[in-house]
Amino acid sequence: MSIQIDARLSYDFAETSDILLQVEAAMIPEQVVRDARIDISPVEHFARVSGHDMIGDRIWLRLRGRLTVDYRATVTPQRIVADLAGLAATPFHMLPGEAVQYLMASRYCQSDLFEEFVTAEFEHLCGGERIAAIRDWIERNFSYEAGTSASFTTAMESFVQRKGVCRDYSHVMITLARAAGVPARIASVYALGVDPQDFHAVAEVFLDGAWHLVDPTGMARAEDMAKIGVGRDAADVAFLTSYGNAVFCEQRVRVSAVSEA
Repeated sequence: MSIQIDARLSYDFAETSDILLQVEAAMIPEQVVRDARIDISPVEHFARVSGHDMIGDRIWLRLRGRLTVDYRATVTPQRIVADLAGLAATPFHMLPGEAVQYLMASRYCQSDLFEEFVTAEFEHLCGGERIAAIRDWIERNFSYEAGTSASFTTAMESFVQRKGVCRDYSHVMITLARAAGVPARIASVYALGVDPQDFHAVAEVFLDGAWHLVDPTGMARAEDMAKIGVGRDAADVAFLTSYGNAVFCEQRVRVSAVSEA
């Protein structure tokens, strides 16, 4: 099964501003991107740069006035999906360089503050079993409520409030996984099953020598996601970062299933 993506962004910029855009599905081995098209209103400058960990592209824009971005694509996921509980933890000394940084605390994911909690709550488990239990604990104990968090909300604040949106769920999942000694990063995705439909954030954990997508909200499955980009936390995967005052006009994301003949 493939995923049809249709996304639109529209913002106004009163002054000339630099914008970093990341909305295109990444062209990587775990997914095939077809019929991709991005239409951007006239700008002063357009340049592609690599995304974090060389996954996907970011686009530098410089403009003044109205920015409108329309993106469409069909993506066929081809990633290997495994039962998390059956995966072994990769020993620290066997971790590849790309995974090491994701053991560390980051701006929104203060994993060093949660080591005692993880030990007390999940000490009887290890590896993928522990990660699956953390995922289930978050889904069971948190409520999905829009408007209860902001762009500066940390995993600690979300953990205390026990509510938030996909960004907050993912930050808590990443934080607890790192506290458990498992490398974890955030992934921005388009996904089937997300309600309300929007850009979606999930976690990705390094187990048994490979990365595995995990959605602690329980809304989406790894096989139904089109990955956009990855990073340490939400600061690395924002769909639009503005270096100037932006006025929101419109945002729409539609993700639908396409049956293959």
